[in-house]
Amino acid sequence: MPMGPPIIPGLFAAMGFMAVLVILIALIIAGFFLMIGAKFAGIEDVTLGKSMIAVVGGGILALLIGWIPAIGWILGIIAYIWVIKTVFNTDWGKAAIAWLMTIVVEIIVMFAFMVLLGISVALF
Repeated sequence: MPMGPPIIPGLFAAMGFMAVLVILIALIIAGFFLMIGAKFAGIEDVTLGKSMIAVVGGGILALLIGWIPAIGWILGIIAYIWVIKTVFNTDWGKAAIAWLMTIVVEIIVMFAFMVLLGISVALF
C-alpha cells in the first residue's frame, strides 16, 4: 500500500532545513548588532564569534529566568548583561552599555528599513 506521494517527506525536510537556515541567519545578525554595541561601549577584543556566543547564552539564560513571576524580566535583563560581561571579560557598566547600544542600533536599523520599504512609521 503506497504511503503517499514522495514529495511530502521532501517538503518536510526542506522546511526543516529552511528553519535551521533562518535561525543561523538571525543569530549572525543579532551577533553583528551586539558586536557593534560592544564596540560603541569601548569593549576590546570584540569578535563576531564572541558576540554570537553571548547572544545564544544570554538568550537562553534570559528565557529560563524570565519565567519567574513579577521580577523575571528584570532578572532576565541582568542575566543577559552578565553573559555579555562574562563573554567579553569586561565590567558591568560596559556590558550594560553594550546591551543598550545593541537595542538602539536595532531600533535605528528597523526604522531605516521601514523608511526604505515605505512602511509608515506611524504604524509603529
